[in-house]
Amino acid sequence: MLLEVQGHLNLNTVRCIALQNTAGLARGTMAQSTGAPVLVPVGDAVLGRLLDVVGQVHDLGPALPADTPLRSIHNPPPTLEQETSAIEVFETGVKVIDLLAPMAQGGKAAMFGGAGVGKTVLVMELIHAMVEKYRGISVFAGVGERLREGHEMLSDMRDSGVLARTVLVYGQMNEPPGARWRVAHSALTIAEYFRDQKRQNVLLLMDNVFRFVQAGSEVSTPAGPLPSRVGYQPTLGSEVAALQERIASVAGAAVTAIQAVYVPADDFTDPAVTTISSHMDSMIMLSRQLAAEGFYPAVDPLASTSALLDPLVVGVEHYRIAERARETLARFKELQDIITLLGVEELGASDRRVVKRARRLQRFLSQPFMVTEAFTGTPGRTVARTDTLAGVRAILDGETDAWAESSLYMVGTLDEARHKEQASPQATHAAEEPAK
Repeated sequence: MLLEVQGHLNLNTVRCIALQNTAGLARGTMAQSTGAPVLVPVGDAVLGRLLDVVGQVHDLGPALPADTPLRSIHNPPPTLEQETSAIEVFETGVKVIDLLAPMAQGGKAAMFGGAGVGKTVLVMELIHAMVEKYRGISVFAGVGERLREGHEMLSDMRDSGVLARTVLVYGQMNEPPGARWRVAHSALTIAEYFRDQKRQNVLLLMDNVFRFVQAGSEVSTPAGPLPSRVGYQPTLGSEVAALQERIASVAGAAVTAIQAVYVPADDFTDPAVTTISSHMDSMIMLSRQLAAEGFYPAVDPLASTSALLDPLVVGVEHYRIAERARETLARFKELQDIITLLGVEELGASDRRVVKRARRLQRFLSQPFMVTEAFTGTPGRTVARTDTLAGVRAILDGETDAWAESSLYMVGTLDEARHKEQASPQATHAAEEPAK
């Protein structure tokens, strides 16, 4: 059993955090100091493996080689001299994210949402983007996840061919809070090794970083500090910062982090949620209403934001198209009550045109995913940012006003939607006239 010293109470007594199951631990059990911090295996040997917080293998495969390098899970963040200030957009292939909440190489993005809105599916899709497009390394941190989910993900990745460049690190839901608290640090340590020693781009995915905060609260309570707001630990801010500040770009390589954040009771003012969001470059808000209406990914285009959505970063054309899309969707939202009460026919010509294009834009921003292909039977699509911009511009300019809305639903590029439209019976929407 491995314990980590949390504090020295006196010369002969220390307070420890259990990183493994404590069954059988009794008063008087002999303890031995390792003389070192918690170490995890790193390097090429861990690629394609499922590990726990201390680096033990749980995928029924062979043990790691004896010469596998070890590294402490506690490392300082890169210095200001080591960090690079260059900003490069990380293309995910997910239309709504690349358009309205672009992510940065070496940046941090959070996906906020309650249970059942698609956070884990979106995380898995982004692993495909890193492996297939950037040929980088993906490290998945399952914070408080079920080990069954880890084995399912391992099997899915093996079938899809991305496992050879992925590391899975899990702290199980039933494990002591110390394991769930430190597993994020273990995964980040592996990611840092590939960035610093191998000079490879790394995508670090955490699901769910809210459970990291919960585990920290469980560890903090027996230690004695008085709880802070809503019962969270008083060190909440410093604990989150110690983890997030290690995620950065250095010359030649970057760790890009995407973190799923559970929002308790859909309350975005929760202290844990606000603390986590303060460190993010991009915030992707998942909407339960959009999920209920069948729009996947259920990303709220109006609530999602990104510091990169700036003409100096993404370019003037991208910025203008994104702003036009937001304005159209915002106006459509304002008109919802009127439409519900009076119907679309009572709107003016310009507002009817807004409604027509907003509804088509909503459907175009939906997208079938690679990771759900086996369940839905619909081939997944990865869309280049240039194709996304071209499609959105065409919709906003009215080029698809005469098309059936269904032609734009769950497609990749606009060309695919055009083929779908041409193949559909014209009678289904012949009566639909574009608003003047």
